[in-house]
Amino acid sequence: MTRRVVMAVACGAAVAWFVGRWWGVPVAVLVAYGTDRWLRKQEPAAVRAARARAVADLPLGADLLAAALRAGAPVDRAVTAVADALGGPLGERLDRTGRSLRLGADPPEAWQHLSDVPGAARLTAAAIRSSASGGALAGAFTRLADDLRADRAIAAESAARRSGVLIVLPLGLCFLPAFLLAGLVPVVIAVLGDVL
Repeated sequence: MTRRVVMAVACGAAVAWFVGRWWGVPVAVLVAYGTDRWLRKQEPAAVRAARARAVADLPLGADLLAAALRAGAPVDRAVTAVADALGGPLGERLDRTGRSLRLGADPPEAWQHLSDVPGAARLTAAAIRSSASGGALAGAFTRLADDLRADRAIAAESAARRSGVLIVLPLGLCFLPAFLLAGLVPVVIAVLGDVL
């Protein structure tokens, strides 16, 4: 049995035990089925980690591609060299792209291997545009790397600001009841005691 099935059965059994009546069995079956469906939709942690590493390596990969192209390497050799240098999930995708280019695949088909990496759409669009128009691909990759780093800095700053707000929320939720109980309730009781 997989871990997903064990978790679904455990949730169903917990519901059946908690209800403790005969009608808890159909409810438990529904909960187990719903839990199984929900867990199937969840992305595995290994896939999430591989995508995060590919996204983190993307600016460096764009810089390395630009440097290899400026050095005079053909696109397919440059992509393969960068794939060997990077390794990891992005390196594997770039290696497939380089092999496809070397075997004569059309650029849109070859660069399709990077389609599932967030942020790589601009890289593939620049490569396809350059192959069609003959534009300077190294400059486009350099600008793309700078843009990706700027996007990452903006996202990090936004996350830091958001965390500051989220940190204050529990403090407010704890402080407000304490203020009401320790500060406001005795005053209200004192005023009501004088009035009545």
